[in-house]
Amino acid sequence: MKMMDCVEVIVEKEQYAKEGVHKGMQGWICDERKINETWLVNFPQCGEKDDIAEISIKEYDLKLILVMYAAENERIKAEWESKI
Repeated sequence: MKMMDCVEVIVEKEQYAKEGVHKGMQGWICDERKINETWLVNFPQCGEKDDIAEISIKEYDLKLILVMYAAENERIKAEWESKI
């Protein structure tokens, strides 16, 4: 993986969920450095909305994808918020 790669979270973890990031959310690697087997990943929403989060994610909790869809992040976020 490298900076600007599009990625998807492949696991549900409490440490990511505390930041609003859930399995299936898509983002992009926003730092060229991999630190302690983690990448800094930005999880955007559509248009002018604030990003969901920018957090470190373990490399083995990510998979590379060709294209990132911020609308999918909004769908997953809404699904989790409806459970609260």
